[in-house]
Amino acid sequence: MLILGIETSCDETGVALYDAGAGRMLAHAVHSQVAMHEAYGGVVPELASRDHIRRLIPLSRGLFQQCGRAPGELAAVAFTEGPGLIGALLVGASFAQGLAFALGVRAIGIHHLEGHLLLPLLGERAPRFPFVALLVSGGHTQLMRVEGVGHYVLLGETQDDAAGEAFDKTAKVLGLGYPGGPALSRLAESGTPGRYRLPRPMIASGDLEFSFSGLKTAVLQLVRGTAPNLQFHADVARAFQDAVVDVLVAKCGLAMKTTGLTQLVVAGGVGANRPLRAALDAEARRQGFDVFYPEPELCTDNGAMIAFAAGLRLRAERTAPTPPAAFRFTVRPRWALDSLAAA
Repeated sequence: MLILGIETSCDETGVALYDAGAGRMLAHAVHSQVAMHEAYGGVVPELASRDHIRRLIPLSRGLFQQCGRAPGELAAVAFTEGPGLIGALLVGASFAQGLAFALGVRAIGIHHLEGHLLLPLLGERAPRFPFVALLVSGGHTQLMRVEGVGHYVLLGETQDDAAGEAFDKTAKVLGLGYPGGPALSRLAESGTPGRYRLPRPMIASGDLEFSFSGLKTAVLQLVRGTAPNLQFHADVARAFQDAVVDVLVAKCGLAMKTTGLTQLVVAGGVGANRPLRAALDAEARRQGFDVFYPEPELCTDNGAMIAFAAGLRLRAERTAPTPPAAFRFTVRPRWALDSLAAA
């Protein structure tokens, strides 16, 4: 059962082919819009939508050629239904629905975050249900209890900025380019540990909620009136990253104790951060739980996670992916993960 996955929620166009019958990802391809948006210092939604239109057909055609497969072999076309930028979502949904209609197969809308948190199940070392998931990206910082496909319980989330958003805003304060998060992490590598100490918001709150907006303000106060200096900025970047990592690790440790579960899945773009992975691995050894990550290249948005999530949902239905009688669709720019129904 061959599934084409399409991801267009923001500034990456991703496509993938997944053989659900064999449980194997055949190939995936991603086009990043970073170079296009860099001149504007952030994502321009209209430009993102237009670029998805330009990229989807060539990327998909190249993927079929690479795998030696044909569109006529598809059993389903999966796409990101939300959350995300409405224009970008509409491009992917329209393409997927049109292709599915032409082929007489089913189109399946997938929650962007569900794709992220289920993707580690594709790895050779895969978690088993139930587990705790940390979703940590530019737009989301949440802890979820995952009982199965479609069974998600929100344990805690950020009250303001997401961790990735805080990285980007702090990078802007330090005069770093777009995308700010990776640039800040690279700068932090040359920072002096402990030179500055920033607050750890809500680290001792006793619950699983997060807050990161105050960190940006603390950095702004620290650098205000200081002459630009590469080592100073590196030390500040290191202090900021250490603060975020400490909070994320503390909350994950508390989530494992609170739920009594022994498996933690980390998903989302910030999940590729090496210091975060090292700190979580150390906490896992100390507390006695296991941590699972997707491959670093799959931490950012990609079509593989959409195709794989669709495959799991079809498998849970235990029926053939029959197309609906009428092709109607919508997109959901705002869509709570814990509102999803089980397959």
